[in-house]
Amino acid sequence: MMSDLSSQVASIGIIWAPICCKGLEAAELHGQVNVIFGPPPSSPVEATDCHEPHAISVSMPASPSGLHIVQAKKVLFIDKAGPTAIDGQPNQPSDSDSINSRQPQQGKFHSQPISAGNSCGKPTEGKVSDPFESQLRIPRNDSQRDKRFDPFKTWSGKLERQLSNLRGKPQEPDLEAANDCHSAENETVPAVDRYFDALEGPELDTLRATEVSVLPEDKKWPFLLRFPISSFGMCLGVSSQAILWKTLAISPSMSFLHVSLTVNLVLWCISLALMATIFLIYFLKIIFFFEAVRREYHHPIRVNFFFAPWIACLFLVLGLPPSVTVNVHAAIWYVLMAPIFCLELKIYGQWMSGGQRRLSKVANPSNHLSIVGNFVGALLGASMGLKEGPIFFFAVGLAHYTVLFVTLYQRLPTNATLPKELHPVFFLFVAAPSVACMAWAKIHGDFDYGSRIAYFIAMFLYASLAVRINFFRGFRFSLAWWAYTFPMTGAAVATIKYSMEVTNVLTQSLSVGLSAISTFTVTALLVSTIIHAFILHDLFPNDISIAITQKRPKFSKKLAHLRSASSDMKDIEASLPKNNPELEL
Repeated sequence: MMSDLSSQVASIGIIWAPICCKGLEAAELHGQVNVIFGPPPSSPVEATDCHEPHAISVSMPASPSGLHIVQAKKVLFIDKAGPTAIDGQPNQPSDSDSINSRQPQQGKFHSQPISAGNSCGKPTEGKVSDPFESQLRIPRNDSQRDKRFDPFKTWSGKLERQLSNLRGKPQEPDLEAANDCHSAENETVPAVDRYFDALEGPELDTLRATEVSVLPEDKKWPFLLRFPISSFGMCLGVSSQAILWKTLAISPSMSFLHVSLTVNLVLWCISLALMATIFLIYFLKIIFFFEAVRREYHHPIRVNFFFAPWIACLFLVLGLPPSVTVNVHAAIWYVLMAPIFCLELKIYGQWMSGGQRRLSKVANPSNHLSIVGNFVGALLGASMGLKEGPIFFFAVGLAHYTVLFVTLYQRLPTNATLPKELHPVFFLFVAAPSVACMAWAKIHGDFDYGSRIAYFIAMFLYASLAVRINFFRGFRFSLAWWAYTFPMTGAAVATIKYSMEVTNVLTQSLSVGLSAISTFTVTALLVSTIIHAFILHDLFPNDISIAITQKRPKFSKKLAHLRSASSDMKDIEASLPKNNPELEL
């Protein structure tokens, strides 16, 4: 009985040997083989002690020679030693020649997981291990950290590499050299022509199909990299509402509304908290990702929003509740107007110099932000009792607003038509004359003809935009929508000031109507912003506009073709049913 059993085991081994060898050779051709050998009993003692069967699982791809070995085969060996095995004498089967001469028939085998245990089949105590766990589990180290964001960090990732060397984990020389070269490649800010060539969309924030991004597009970037300077537009909208409700509460022509100053106090506190939050976040971006801030500053549209933080601060001072303070020190005006003056020296000089950033090339409704600061500063300075400073900024703003107004109105043939998503910023046409009429009235001390001319220009522009309903429909929500807010609020405040000079039912009704429209717009935008930020989580997508390459990539047409092909493949994969066993096989 034992002799027959030994002969069967030997015959199985003889059949298995050529199949395994051929399978291994075929697998080596594909470069994929996973073989797990169970250790045979090394001594007679081990052979007698082991009573559990040993399972050997071999995973191999299909053989190209036409043998068609299945992916997994399992051979079960019974380790039950007989007397011949103990004596070390092999048993020769009587029909071994006939077995070797026959072609092995294909059998159906099912691969089973190998149970954790020792060579005798006894499970290990306290843990169950996966045989492939050691291959899949790779210890985390510095080389696995995503270093593609390092060029946009303030220290360009050099500090992290130095800390890694101090911890005794130096990088490989070729990787370190590649990182240094990659950092050096992105240290130079792209020229303004590259922004126009590489980007498209409402605010030059979409990468063209023929371009590549220096940052990964397949994953979400760090929050600071996705936080744009245009977020200060929210501060402009909310803080201007504090000015509106303060004007409604203290204006004699609006006394029939019985508006309390408490509304102004609440809105001012909300504006202050929002301003502090956004300013802190962007200050952290300056600290940790200064390269991204530098690229935003050189962006032909984003650079205008660098005026927004200081204009919002001017709005906060103008909307200061009387219960907090009445008289503001003049030093605050000089502190807030100094950065505006420095930015104007640079931007207005570029407009006039005729270079790549000349006004006819970069003209956009967002340029009104660089003009409005002059009139808001003049209004605040005149409210504090200053004379020469407010007149100076009013004159500078009036000169450049005239040039900008004409440039934007005629839209040279070289300028592309503004996309539909940027239509809300057309309301910035209303902002400058609305604030200018109030500034001149405060400087002159009366709402005279100069102030009324500016006010009527603002009202005509407001009406010409309001009647075009379809002009502002049919596009997705974005932070650009906040451009609706403070121009509408400025027009409402200017109308209230005008109603104080010309008091009648028409001016009072117009003041109430414009104030209601402004408040409703700000409230709707604030709710939409909260929904997109905290529920839909799509308020701050990857800021592609700061991740363009310095030079045009080679083979741009092939790149566009590959991108379209990859998008088609993604659509096909998305359309396939998931968790389908037949597809997995």
